[in-house]
Amino acid sequence: MQTKITELFNIQYPIIQAGMIWNSGWKLASAVSNAGGLGLLGAGSMYPEVLREHIQKCKKATDKPFGVNVPMLYPNIEEIIKIIIDEGVKIVFTSAGNPKTHTSRLKENGITVVHVVSSVKFAIKAQEAGVDAVVAEGFEAGGHNGREETTTFTLIPMVKEKLTIPLLAAGGIANGRGMLAAMVLGADGVQVGSRFVASEESSAHQAFKKMVIAAQDGDTLLTLKELAPVRLLKNKFYKDLMELYKTSPTKEDLLNLLGRARAKKGMFEGDLEEGELEIGQISGLIHAIKPAGDIVKEMVLEYEAAKKEFQ
Repeated sequence: MQTKITELFNIQYPIIQAGMIWNSGWKLASAVSNAGGLGLLGAGSMYPEVLREHIQKCKKATDKPFGVNVPMLYPNIEEIIKIIIDEGVKIVFTSAGNPKTHTSRLKENGITVVHVVSSVKFAIKAQEAGVDAVVAEGFEAGGHNGREETTTFTLIPMVKEKLTIPLLAAGGIANGRGMLAAMVLGADGVQVGSRFVASEESSAHQAFKKMVIAAQDGDTLLTLKELAPVRLLKNKFYKDLMELYKTSPTKEDLLNLLGRARAKKGMFEGDLEEGELEIGQISGLIHAIKPAGDIVKEMVLEYEAAKKEFQ
């Protein structure tokens, strides 16, 4: 399956595993890469030396390409970038920040750079900053999201119209049919997050994985737009948040309720009541926890079968 994305990363299938915080360690990244996709380590939930350890373990677990996802607004960014360069990582996905800040430095060190955006405006800015590809992520996605609330299948053709570099679609894609639809709309590949949360190799807590596969449509909501929009499963924390919104809270009120490490508490430690449970709308289509390699294979087979239906 050859596309601009498979050529750019030297991979077999244009399926990229998102570098999700508290989910994307070396076991998941290496499993996806070994299956022919591109695995990403999620640096956003790793201290610098923990990231170095995961990079080194990933190198030992796969001889295929893999990368690191770096949210640029996180602390220790300079140290993280230095570790990535020192460890010889060849692919970096940046998000949550200005791509101009680190793109040139990364590319000078032989690193392929991809930037995640939620709008046409930022896709154009990323291309102007010199990135090698763009991920256009729609409103359906889990975790932190764009403020524009543009859906993936609206965003992809609009971004495609303005770019000359390869384009990845993200948000609401969990199977081969979704992959085919995204590529018909102009994407050269897909980035998949939520489906890989419910994989055996994901570092998410088992209780969170089970809650993901039990989710149905309508069980997530994009909220906390005053701080940084995030899509969550509805639980006690979500209900407490909705009660707070009835009082017309200030940003400080919202920050006080959010507190620290709530995402870790939910996704990594398995506190399904008080934790922040980040997942996409497509969780309603995820029904089983499977090996990451099987997920890649099933997506490819379903993509090929769906494509034949329209030939």
